[in-house]
Amino acid sequence: MAADIAVEQGRVDAALEFSRLADRYLDTAYRLASVVLGDPTEAEDAAHDAAVLAWRRFGTLRDPDRFEQWFCRIVLNVCRDRLRHRRRHPVVELPDDDDGGAGLRAPDEADRLLARDALDRAFIRLEPDHQIVVALRYYRDLTVDEMARRLEIPAGTVKSRLHHALRRLRTEMERQGWREETSDEA
Repeated sequence: MAADIAVEQGRVDAALEFSRLADRYLDTAYRLASVVLGDPTEAEDAAHDAAVLAWRRFGTLRDPDRFEQWFCRIVLNVCRDRLRHRRRHPVVELPDDDDGGAGLRAPDEADRLLARDALDRAFIRLEPDHQIVVALRYYRDLTVDEMARRLEIPAGTVKSRLHHALRRLRTEMERQGWREETSDEA
């Protein structure tokens, strides 16, 4: 009887600890998933799936001080799986005849929105591993060493993925008619 009570108390303690840690990092997980996936609804689903998976695997976490890195890794793996699924089952968007009032925007605002849209289209054409390193570098502002630790890969691999991803982004943007501005053109 006392053993049953001790086991139950251990489960309650683990649930409280997980809840405390997950509450602290759930917003960060959502923001990361949103950047990687580019869709707020899918990011919510990914953050939820990652939280459920983390709860199921919570017993494997050796050091609670490393919860953020551990949870981030789970979020990235869930996002990677979703990106791979998206590649295998693409959804084609139909053009919208309504310009949504775009004609009322100032030209520089319209150009900025068009460039952002082109960049989003180029981003989704990247391999999932490349999307993740770009998101971590430019949206989370992580260094190469921090990315290597979080992704559990060598720093050289991070640099290589980032290099190839940026080259592919540049190529895709040029293919869409955008070109890099140089200081001579300004």
